[in-house]
Amino acid sequence: MSVAIPIIILFALLLLEFPVAFAIFASTMSYFLFFSSLPLMISIQRIGEGLSSYALLAIPFFIMAGIYMNHSGISKRLLAFSEILTGHMRGGLAQVNIVLSTLMGGLSGSNIADAAMNSKLIVPFMLQKGYSKAFSASVTAASSLITPIIPPGIALILYGYINNVSIGRLFLAGIVPGVMMCVMMMILVNRIAIKRNHQPEREKRANMKEIIAGIRAAAIAFTLPIIIIGGIRFGVFTPTEAGAIAVLFSLCIGFLVYREMNFQKFRIGLIESVLASANVLIIIAVSYGFSKFLTWEGLPQSIAAFIAENFNSQLLFLLVTNVILIIIGMFIEGNAILIVISPLLVVAAKVMGIDLVHFGIIFILNCSIGTLTPPLGTVMFTTCTIINVPIKDFIREVIPFWLVLITALVMVTFIPQLSLFLPDLVFGK
Repeated sequence: MSVAIPIIILFALLLLEFPVAFAIFASTMSYFLFFSSLPLMISIQRIGEGLSSYALLAIPFFIMAGIYMNHSGISKRLLAFSEILTGHMRGGLAQVNIVLSTLMGGLSGSNIADAAMNSKLIVPFMLQKGYSKAFSASVTAASSLITPIIPPGIALILYGYINNVSIGRLFLAGIVPGVMMCVMMMILVNRIAIKRNHQPEREKRANMKEIIAGIRAAAIAFTLPIIIIGGIRFGVFTPTEAGAIAVLFSLCIGFLVYREMNFQKFRIGLIESVLASANVLIIIAVSYGFSKFLTWEGLPQSIAAFIAENFNSQLLFLLVTNVILIIIGMFIEGNAILIVISPLLVVAAKVMGIDLVHFGIIFILNCSIGTLTPPLGTVMFTTCTIINVPIKDFIREVIPFWLVLITALVMVTFIPQLSLFLPDLVFGK
């Protein structure tokens, strides 16, 4: 009852179209007011604790980086080059969105940060080309789920650290599934574009002369991903610090090189960044408080223990784990699931002989899919808040992407070599 009533309150407020942050906050407070003996101040402390993670700094940094890349002319040149490469394809800018999330997995390491950046970087251009807000948001949110399993995703590092699993092997294990998800989403976007009669931007493929000209025009802009990804790979800075580097780079290029940035644009960009970051971070904070009381009541732990005790075969264990983790991911933030539940399930997986690197990719992909689902999907709310899309419109458009993600999850789950081929090749079995 102490868990059921707050969850019922949450759904009721969401159905009444209350602002998401207030609905989550009200349901959380109902628990502390009526079902908990803890002081009310504890609830406020836990909500504040939801923003205490150093990794969350990546969100405002990459929101700001995306905004200033638009104002400085960087994004304009990058997208112009991307259109040269993909302009002959149906759904060209949507394809760019997907590929960028895959290639920039090392840029942010976080699906929320990636969704926030692309919401500001690519979506405005998609809207100009006639794509709907809901479709643009669904592509941005779905493609951002590739980021956590492309090295050096924060979730990979967290899972490896908590469960004493080789992070190097985890990094390699995510590459093939990540690329596979990219290809599957691009095929889906192509089908949708044909069905909706989205015409290609170009009549034919670009020739080599046009490609070389595009590279020259965007040469300076291309240095940003090289600096960011290279800096992370070689340990110069962390993924969170990379966000700050991206902001600084965007400002320097805008003011000193392209000269499209001025102090008026700087001020406007700063205001946009603060407002967008506040909207997203408030939802994350109250979601953390909500997930905390579920954890205190032992709901996630009970579910994990039930799975481990009642399903003794690998097949059943993996199948039930997938279903339960997706459901839990609808309510609890992904990193919280990793911290609380993964140690419990990893013990059972190890006893059953399941490779823990393979299980890590399954676990992280499950947690990622949960962020795209109501009622508390953090990536869903991040993109919908920044792009200003009603949740019901987003859900209608994202359903095909859910099906693609579930298909990818099934393939990764039951074809272990998709995850283990590269780690075994490099490190040995």
